[in-house]
Amino acid sequence: MEQLLICLSAALIAGLLMSRLAKAIHLPAVTSYLLAGLLLGPFFLGRLSLSNFGIGFGTLEQVDSLSIITQVALGFIAFVIGNEFRLSTLESMGRQAITVGILQAVMTTALVDAALVVLHFIRPDIISMASAITLGAIAAATAPAATLMVVKQYKADGPLTRLLLMVVALDDAVGLVLFSASFGIANALQQGRIDAISILVEPVVEIVFSLGLGAVAGFALNQLEIYFHSRSKRMSLSVAFVLLTVGLSMVTFDIGPIHCGFSLLLVCMMTGTVFCNICPTSDELMDRLDRWVSPVSILFFVLSGAELDLNILSDPLVLLIGVVYIAFRSLGKISGAFVSGRATRCSRNIQKYLGITLLPQAGVALGMAAEAAELSDGHMVRNVVLFSVLVYELAGPTLTKLALTAAGEITPEGRTNARMANKPEFPVSLD
Repeated sequence: MEQLLICLSAALIAGLLMSRLAKAIHLPAVTSYLLAGLLLGPFFLGRLSLSNFGIGFGTLEQVDSLSIITQVALGFIAFVIGNEFRLSTLESMGRQAITVGILQAVMTTALVDAALVVLHFIRPDIISMASAITLGAIAAATAPAATLMVVKQYKADGPLTRLLLMVVALDDAVGLVLFSASFGIANALQQGRIDAISILVEPVVEIVFSLGLGAVAGFALNQLEIYFHSRSKRMSLSVAFVLLTVGLSMVTFDIGPIHCGFSLLLVCMMTGTVFCNICPTSDELMDRLDRWVSPVSILFFVLSGAELDLNILSDPLVLLIGVVYIAFRSLGKISGAFVSGRATRCSRNIQKYLGITLLPQAGVALGMAAEAAELSDGHMVRNVVLFSVLVYELAGPTLTKLALTAAGEITPEGRTNARMANKPEFPVSLD
């Protein structure tokens, strides 16, 4: 226990110190947290056997043992994103968010599928048709955590930022449907039979159950919240409900031949959405909750950096498939956001920059890759996704920052503190 506490403390301090270095070279804090985790991981400090003293992580298994922290952090992140789905916002941007969220995900899947299927026909010994189809579906997933961290750090605000937060939240539902259908087809190709339940029924059931559980939790939170008047007790109640929804989302059960489960991100997001739309004081409570969970969010990214497996860089085949995957996924996100943004008459800034902000990829994609392990070359799928996560998580936050800055939704950096809004160090001239 003492080693665990020292280890978590060292991870948090290392992330904070690295963020000071990142600020000096104008990198997002989330990138510094990932780099801190990489340095504390089993491929750097972990090799020095310092983990026995609580410094660094000696093995990837040791990092995996702390997965409860990453699950809780994702729960809080999804709960806060639910704040973006207020009825007033949905009335003005809901149609655009749904259209863009679906079209860019489908276009990304189609492009990655096409590229990897062509690669399969050229070199069938490198990648199977089943894995090519599965990787295409995984490509649709976007990481909400890194995006939200960049938005919060730089206080980004504007039409692009608001649409971005809604789209990354919707990506989980769209990606879940695409992955379930594609993975079902992949299994059918390998086993010679089509399972309609796993392809069509189970993903819909998971989404419906997740949204239903989240709605009930959000309503219950509001009903209990009215009995407490102090800010600290109301915030504590909110924390309790996030922990409750994270725990319930891990429950699985069967109804006849249908295997039922929940999506953690959808459950917690729906809880936040319902609560924010029916509670008149939710704005102030969300702001306080967001500040309270900051240490958990930092640990989430440090642990994410520590679990990046650098062994995959030694396999040239994984690197080849990974480069194709990254290139066509990036093309799909950027072109898909542009086409769907133009179709829904979004502003030029949204059409131009939204796709770049959708590039980060992490936990949801890794979860899908773990499920794909039962394929004949499922280990290759996991390694390709790990390689893409390594690239996207290190480069994605910086690209998101640059895109939001170019769109005019991030104020130029200057000297700031917790009591002062971000201001440029030099006067900004419009001449």
